[in-house]
Amino acid sequence: MQRFLITTLFLTSFSVLFAQKTVPSVELRTLEGQTVNIQDYANNGKITILSFWATWCSPCKKELDALMDFYPEWKEDYDLELLAITTDDARGLPKVKSIVQQKQWEYDILSDVKQELQNAMSFRAIPQTFILNKKGEIVYSHSAYVPGDEYELDEKIKEIAGM
Repeated sequence: MQRFLITTLFLTSFSVLFAQKTVPSVELRTLEGQTVNIQDYANNGKITILSFWATWCSPCKKELDALMDFYPEWKEDYDLELLAITTDDARGLPKVKSIVQQKQWEYDILSDVKQELQNAMSFRAIPQTFILNKKGEIVYSHSAYVPGDEYELDEKIKEIAGM
């Protein structure tokens, strides 16, 4: 009986976690302070990567560095867009611009200072990466980063693009 309850609880949690197939409507800010709705990016007709990170998170920065090696090709071959969404709070936010400039990341950088999008998408740990298909549906999710994860992401993108 106990095993049945544990299994049922696990399956219910699992299905709730993956029930959300689209990105919720949440307003974020660009580094220039402009307010944007994440839905505008999700519904742009492109394969879109959402990569959540913070200035204090070494694995996050390593992942974004690794993705930069692939990004120009993805952008050209698949008309893909990558959004690096910082979850830094108001204290950490001033560091973001200098890190982005130093690293020469070409991604659009958005700020989720109050972690509203993070909470709405129900995850805690970063780095957290989502891939949205051209319809804006979440088709892949990955947490943490180990060198080499970018190759798995590359394969998923090719699969989504039908290559």
